[in-house]
Amino acid sequence: MQNTRVTDALGSEDSPVRLRAALAVGSNPDPVFLEVLVDRCAVEPDFFVRDMLSWALTRLPTEITLPRIRDELGSGLPQARSQALHTLSKIGDRSAWAWITRDMLRDADDEVARTAWRVAVVLVPEHEEKELSDELVLHLGRGDRDVQLSLSRALVDLGDVIKPALERAAQSADPAMAAHARATELLRQDPETGFDAALDEAKRVVALGPGRAAAAAAAPAGAETAAPPETTEQLEGSGGTEC
Repeated sequence: MQNTRVTDALGSEDSPVRLRAALAVGSNPDPVFLEVLVDRCAVEPDFFVRDMLSWALTRLPTEITLPRIRDELGSGLPQARSQALHTLSKIGDRSAWAWITRDMLRDADDEVARTAWRVAVVLVPEHEEKELSDELVLHLGRGDRDVQLSLSRALVDLGDVIKPALERAAQSADPAMAAHARATELLRQDPETGFDAALDEAKRVVALGPGRAAAAAAAPAGAETAAPPETTEQLEGSGGTEC
């Protein structure tokens, strides 16, 4: 009877009720709730409730939790995959590293991919960090601002091992990838740098080229930079007519 009430509460239309139910299950962990917790993770719309569900799962014995979460990694529901990955990051059992496949890191769903990036950095063995960094830089320039921020944070958390991969990516012919790589390197050098400011600066450098960007930065305030040679020639050829 008690189990039924808790299960019903986890499916309530009222998110505070669901939150309290997940807290109660986590505070008094019982393997009987494993299935309902995992199933609820796949459909729970409220971020805070989902996080509490994952916390409740971490309170259960890993020998029963991990195999069930592994099954969810192959779910057809993106939220089920994403939340399973999130729970793995909370558990932090490095034996799960082998489950983080390239397909997960390259998932077409941005939320799944960014969660996979985060858990991969948590679980990766030291001797595989370089290979992971080489994989993650392939996604530079992907998605919106939040997706790019997630990737930059994951790369920075890998430490100095990412520097060579970022240097290569910064020379990419793809301006979005090049700018994102340069912004991530700025964050690696100074984690206190704001992501938006770092990305704006990186885009400026990519647009102008490193040499011109450095010259512009060194120029006195209010000074105009000289037009590049081809622009001057174009003006002379047209008689200098202003539009």
